[in-house]
Amino acid sequence: MKILVLLLMLTTCAADYQDLTGKMFTFPQEGNKAHVRLNTPKQNFKVVTVCHRSFTDLKRNHGLFSLATPNYFNGFLIYYNYSSREMEPYVRDSRSKYGGLDYKPNVWHSICTTWDSGSGLMQLWFNGQPLTKKYVSSGEISGRPIIILGQEQDSYGGKFDTAQSFVGRMTDVHMWDYVLSACEIQKYMDEENFTPGNVLNWASLDFQIVDRVLIESKQMTCCKKSAPCSAKENIGLI
Repeated sequence: MKILVLLLMLTTCAADYQDLTGKMFTFPQEGNKAHVRLNTPKQNFKVVTVCHRSFTDLKRNHGLFSLATPNYFNGFLIYYNYSSREMEPYVRDSRSKYGGLDYKPNVWHSICTTWDSGSGLMQLWFNGQPLTKKYVSSGEISGRPIIILGQEQDSYGGKFDTAQSFVGRMTDVHMWDYVLSACEIQKYMDEENFTPGNVLNWASLDFQIVDRVLIESKQMTCCKKSAPCSAKENIGLI
């Protein structure tokens, strides 16, 4: 009987990982409910790299990646401020700002963000371009994380605001607990073989969809037999 109970517990706790290679999440409408929760057993981060690709026509503020802990609602947040035209990464509730970006609507953008608690430095890579390193915060991101796509957490796991919700498409979300090398980031940007995330891996992802979020194929264009689409063309990166 004890063995049976243990097996049932292990089955209940086992993560259901899915390979989303060639897929994307589509967030078709604004609101304060629809989101995707990404799960990881990893807790407490001293170093972080997050990469993702997104596509939107929003002309307002919106969150792109939201990691909250009990101590920091903006534990690791990637946020676009439309009014100031700045990408604003947060670490441990402290903000950095990156302006002058060509963040066009209805175009795929590849963004990687790195942070090291030892130096407190953050760096943003935008469509293959490494930007200035900036001091944002030292110290560990502590506590069990709740990671959300599609909404920005104003409390631990909730308090979503329609005016900050994401509408569009998102794909290739990876997260590492170390700073990815410049060469590996460039490989990610160019959609070449790269080391997948060891915290979040798009090819082996544990997630839950809440409300109206769709999983669709990346390929959204029609390609001629005489000129087959490249991987980048399939998701509109060139």
